[in-house]
Amino acid sequence: MPEEYNRCASARSPTKREVSAYTLGGRTRPSVVRLLLASLLPLLCLAQTPTIGLVEVYGARKIPSATIRKAAGVTMGARLPPSASSVEEELLRIPGVQEASVEAACCEAGKIILYIGIAEKGSDAATYRPDPTEGPEIPEAVTTAYRKFIDEVSEAARAGQAGEDLTQGHSFLQYAPARAVQETFLPLARQFSSELRGVLRTASSEDHRAMAAYVLQYHDDKKSVVEDLTYALQDGDATVRGNAIRALAAIWLYGQRNPNAGISLDPTLLAAMLNSAVWTDRNNAAVALVTMTESRPANALASIRKQALTSLIEMARWRHVPHALPSYILLGRTAGIPETELQSAWAAGEREKIIARASKTQTSPPGRP
Repeated sequence: MPEEYNRCASARSPTKREVSAYTLGGRTRPSVVRLLLASLLPLLCLAQTPTIGLVEVYGARKIPSATIRKAAGVTMGARLPPSASSVEEELLRIPGVQEASVEAACCEAGKIILYIGIAEKGSDAATYRPDPTEGPEIPEAVTTAYRKFIDEVSEAARAGQAGEDLTQGHSFLQYAPARAVQETFLPLARQFSSELRGVLRTASSEDHRAMAAYVLQYHDDKKSVVEDLTYALQDGDATVRGNAIRALAAIWLYGQRNPNAGISLDPTLLAAMLNSAVWTDRNNAAVALVTMTESRPANALASIRKQALTSLIEMARWRHVPHALPSYILLGRTAGIPETELQSAWAAGEREKIIARASKTQTSPPGRP
């Protein structure tokens, strides 16, 4: 499989039980956990050059999707192009396209889902900082542990043991070997706290910044790392941003369960990422926001709706169920539609009915039904 597509993640469709736990707003969300893990790891989906099963275009407001598809030169049933960057270069030749992103995700009926995102000139797409040009390297002890962790998570995904516990403010995976490595992050985060913060803000290596963003969530003083992880949401690298999103979601959950910790996190920090040209930004932000809006905070949902209504609608229409579901739930919540109604409509195949209803102008705050 081409190296440039190595962000493709191993995942499966959720069971009915998982969809139910996800949709009903229960405290345990197996499908959310699985989606978090799926977006975490760069795994090879298929041994040979894979076939494209679905092509999803997003971010197009004025430019016809047909124009984007033609420029990309990809079709369902075709082989994955050898280079994502070459497709992106063709997309940038379209008049009015400011940014383009092509990502492969796994899998729809054993075939690749190709996401083609664009940001049009003058749009409200998320923008990020340029990468630092110099800076410190991450401590070797952290690098060694993190690389071992990535190897173990690959095994966890293959073994189908993708469960994850976030209640302590950091990730603990169900897969015992991976969890054992995660436990070593606890002392490392404390010992190298200042070094990790420095790397996250100033290191030229995106790999090192990504490691720092992930390991910082294991700091025993969760409140002290919120500002650093929030800063990382504007990083120029998608993996750094993704690790920061997941870390903040875990810390948010810990803060909800431990009010005395004094942790304050505004869910709307992630709203702008729903408008990103990068698929992983959108997917990670949507998954995190579903968790962070479980109590239906009216002001936050109103802000999310104002910033990203169009993006939520197009994402809720994605044909791959695990990728569409978070945005569908979030869209329904911004319109004040009860969780049970969202679940029933989804189970009955009436997604469009909810989307049409949620698309209408909101006349009252989307509070808890």
